[in-house]
Amino acid sequence: MADKMTLEKFEEACEIVGKVTNKTGLMYSQCFSEQTGNKVYLKPENMQKTGAFKIRGAYYKISTLSEEDRQKGLITASAGNHAQGVAYAAREYGCKAVIVMPTTTPLIKVNHTKEYGAEVVLYGNDYDEACAHAVELSKEHGYTFIHPFDDLDVATGQGTISMEIFKELPLVDYILVPIGGGGLASGVATLAKMLNSKIKVIGVEPTGANCMEQSLKKGEVICLDHSATIADGTAVRKPGEKIFPYIQKNIDQVISVPDDELIVAFLDMVENHKMIVEGSGLLSVAALKHLDVKNKKIVCILSGGNMDIITMSSVVRHGLIQRDRIFSISVLLPDKPGELVRVASVIAKEQGNVIRLDHNQFVSINRNAAVELKITLEAFGSEHKQRIIKALQENGYTPKNISVNI
Repeated sequence: MADKMTLEKFEEACEIVGKVTNKTGLMYSQCFSEQTGNKVYLKPENMQKTGAFKIRGAYYKISTLSEEDRQKGLITASAGNHAQGVAYAAREYGCKAVIVMPTTTPLIKVNHTKEYGAEVVLYGNDYDEACAHAVELSKEHGYTFIHPFDDLDVATGQGTISMEIFKELPLVDYILVPIGGGGLASGVATLAKMLNSKIKVIGVEPTGANCMEQSLKKGEVICLDHSATIADGTAVRKPGEKIFPYIQKNIDQVISVPDDELIVAFLDMVENHKMIVEGSGLLSVAALKHLDVKNKKIVCILSGGNMDIITMSSVVRHGLIQRDRIFSISVLLPDKPGELVRVASVIAKEQGNVIRLDHNQFVSINRNAAVELKITLEAFGSEHKQRIIKALQENGYTPKNISVNI
């Protein structure tokens, strides 16, 4: 293990990767700093070429191959970001690339991979099934297989992020890094510890695909029965065998984050930083509230930003509902002229904005006794929502919270 990921190789990777990557300088986050009582910086790899950090490992790995291996054609499996990295690097080196992607991969990632000139094969329900098929195809056609994370050269390329962080922020205390299979985390953590052994590197996984957390607890690589998360880039059931020892040695802690917190983090990122970051990329930001530290310099690696529009719209809607920015209530009122206006007036006085009404006259046999009015509203948040509900109660109504249907 000791002679594989070395400082010399990281330095070489930095020089090679620097030829094709964008400069993703650290961004100080006022909002996350205020929320946590720390100095929080973002490493926006969502602004990278191909929209994610994966171009680093893919390009460096392909640079280490012989011309003979490159000309055999390259093949890999990926949920999208590694796919684009390999496709881009293959185009730069003038060789064929075949990418096996799960059938659930967002359309934007599929299309962008094709745009770089790669042949895309859709197979399987998740990364692991796609990877098994890619291995079969590599044997069948003689392609050179490029593993998305369980490869020390790939991990070395990803670790170049640490060198850039230290050049900008030499006194960084914590680095928060997303974990899927572990390629990014192993590279970042290994180089970070070489540069400063006192730094804390925290890995972050989605709760629905926490294979690394479970593997570390058991002391060996384990495979989850299934993965279930909106963070498709980290929806991995089994971490890498080759990189696992590096994770054991250099990662200080692994935090798992539920999807609900990723949804809220997406809203924070859009509203406060005007950036689109995919679920996997938001893991590091969502983990901030789980860190019990103050007055530390923390870097959150935003690993990618390739999110399709349909997913984005769904995440925004659910995020607004979670934060009580959109909510629905039902009230019962007599079926007589003026009652609807009266309810609307109460809401308007409290600055609530009605976005949908459903007036059901048939909720009761006695319409004079009860007609149901379902109201969906916009509010500024939970406190504002409670003010609106209280105002309705003070005016003789009994509002009930109901599921939002928009």
